[in-house]
Amino acid sequence: MLIIDFHTHITAPEIIARRDEYLVRDAWFRDLYANPKARLSAAEDLIAAMDRASVAQSVVFGFGWRDMDLCRRDNDYVIEAVARYAERLIGFAIVNPQSGAEAVREIERCAAAGLRGVGELMPDGQGYRLDDERAMAPIVEVALDHNMILLTHCSEPVGHLYPGKGTVTPDEVIRFARLFPEATLVCAHWGGGTIFYELMPEVASVMRNVYYDTAASPFLYQDDIFSLAARWAPGKVLFATDYPLITPGSLIRRMRAARMPTATRRRMLGGNAWRLLELGERQMVTQ
Repeated sequence: MLIIDFHTHITAPEIIARRDEYLVRDAWFRDLYANPKARLSAAEDLIAAMDRASVAQSVVFGFGWRDMDLCRRDNDYVIEAVARYAERLIGFAIVNPQSGAEAVREIERCAAAGLRGVGELMPDGQGYRLDDERAMAPIVEVALDHNMILLTHCSEPVGHLYPGKGTVTPDEVIRFARLFPEATLVCAHWGGGTIFYELMPEVASVMRNVYYDTAASPFLYQDDIFSLAARWAPGKVLFATDYPLITPGSLIRRMRAARMPTATRRRMLGGNAWRLLELGERQMVTQ
């Protein structure tokens, strides 16, 4: 069964080695990684975790820095990692939409280097709103020009607090979809519950290009969410871990235990990602 992890983070070894310096440079990074138990992993660590869990490919990106110089450094590392593991890694570019033309140029550079998307967008940490048309219109335009997917951090408007929760809640996601109906948007963490609002016809009608990843799911929802989502949105769910927060093997076991048709499980574990990423015939042979 083809398995594609749609949401993983890799960090350059020099940043891992000098974590304390970067805690000072970026407040959002500090919120997430000041605890020494919060893991950072290099590309080789991700590949090893993929091998242990029989994950064929992973979408990889760096951290959503506020500073564009740091975004470029992360993108350089992702480009280099994708070149080394071309059969296993699919790269997305980190930018801060607040940087305007500078962010657009960086997306163009990364597209030329073979990266396939833009994300993980971090509106709270980077200082904008996902539904800010002024900030997002140039990003969406260049992404559409290069057939790139957008992936954004999302959060629940209720529930427990945790580092990095943020304020990109379903209302903001839905407003983005109304503003940019042609953009392909992947909402991390089940879109902070946005997937449930697609049961409302007036919401579903504007969400045709919106998808949801399962990143960090065990920290947020009961495993019943897999079976429930399989009933009304089987083509919109993308298996994702938020590695290194979660290792793929544990989440795969949870999804395999969920009650749903085998064909639906195949779609959620890899088929939907294969289609969305336009990966072609070769990868499907492995299913």
